Amino acid sequence: MVKSRLMENKCFCDTNLLFADCCGLYLQKSQKAPTALALMRSRYSAYVTHNADYLLETTYVSERKYYSKEEILKWATSNKWQKLEILSFTETTVEFKAYFLDASQKPQEHYEFSTFKFENEAWFYVDGKFE
Repeated sequence: MVKSRLMENKCFCDTNLLFADCCGLYLQKSQKAPTALALMRSRYSAYVTHNADYLLETTYVSERKYYSKEEILKWATSNKWQKLEILSFTETTVEFKAYFLDASQKPQEHYEFSTFKFENEAWFYVDGKFE
């Protein structure tokens, strides 16, 4: 469960909504993300809050074998997430940049063009193209 103090803060995904009214709904499993964009935003927030379980659960079943909870958690915790910038999106894709400080506090930028799939009344992350 996400700590209640987090729920009172602005969401990490840059919507200007409270976390409780945005990605917190999905990370707490109160609701499923209604769009690929909402899922992508919530996955960013999951990295910020170190919620590796959510990241695995929202990865498309056939792709989960390529990820480990330990590696996700290592990536999430070794970086200090700064900002999410949505560049473009369609019904099934999201292009974004995530800004973070690495372990040495050096600013980094992660670019991704992600693909999502809607199945069994839920959105899932399928894969991404990186630069």
